[in-house]
Amino acid sequence: MSFSSFAHPAFGAALFMVPVLAATATAAPNDYRFELAQAQPAGPGKIDVTVRLVHVPDKKLIPGAVLFETKADMTPAGMADMSGKVTPLSTDQPGLYRFQIETGMAGKWQLSLGAKVQGEAGTLRGTVPFSAEK
Repeated sequence: MSFSSFAHPAFGAALFMVPVLAATATAAPNDYRFELAQAQPAGPGKIDVTVRLVHVPDKKLIPGAVLFETKADMTPAGMADMSGKVTPLSTDQPGLYRFQIETGMAGKWQLSLGAKVQGEAGTLRGTVPFSAEK
């Protein structure tokens, strides 16, 4: 291949588009955010947490996400090793996701989530802080 083949406009456009497409594919998860909608006691050592998944640019709730990673721990209180059992709960409100968390102790907790949204290539990850009362 000679140097002159690199000067072809189509080749130059292709080289330009590779980083642009890569940036687009990896930027999509940043357009979403998990937010705490509600946290309420559900019995001794348990709390029901409702989270909404929001598309940040237009503030719309995102229904139908597949949440495949859930973890609750006391990282906000400096005790990342203290974890709680997370059980998904049903909901009839699109864009809201409910969980019952067995906390075991009062304090500052966080729910870490990983999800897939239809039409997005990347995995969405986020944490939602909440307080557990005794």
